Amino acid sequence: EALAEYLVNEVQEVYRLQGVPINDKHIEVIVRQMLQKVEILDSGETTLIRGDTVEVAEAVLENAKVEKRGGRPATTQPVLLGITKASLQTRSFISAASFQETTRVLTDASVNGKVDTLEGLKENVIVGRLIPAGTGAYLRSMQKIANERDAELTGAREAAIEPLPADLQLELAESE
Repeated sequence: EALAEYLVNEVQEVYRLQGVPINDKHIEVIVRQMLQKVEILDSGETTLIRGDTVEVAEAVLENAKVEKRGGRPATTQPVLLGITKASLQTRSFISAASFQETTRVLTDASVNGKVDTLEGLKENVIVGRLIPAGTGAYLRSMQKIANERDAELTGAREAAIEPLPADLQLELAESE
């Protein structure tokens, strides 16, 4: 938190000196991407490995699982990535490919059979979908709920349909 705030203030200072007003949220998005990774200092009782660099969300999720069981969580330290490195190390290969090394990123994604789940802002803008923020986040959550309900109804409908008795299946097969 303190590092992110410091970076935002320092970048803003440069722009203010030039007389360019920029809303903090724009710089905060970039800084958040630069601070998306943490280094594992002590793995605790998690499956994380000391010295590895993982996404913040992965470390938080793993620590939550361990703490729920009453175990010792991993100790982490934020890693500040440069803009280029941060862009190339995102989970979304579409986002990474749009920045630099397009051929390498797309080839790697293809060879490794990667699937882009389109969870971030940039990849959703690239493919022309609503971004997962503001009204886009609300609509996406409503769509997810609707899809879950559709799946439940389809499952209930399929369970309610009884299969044909064996003799009728045989007659049907012979008539075709």
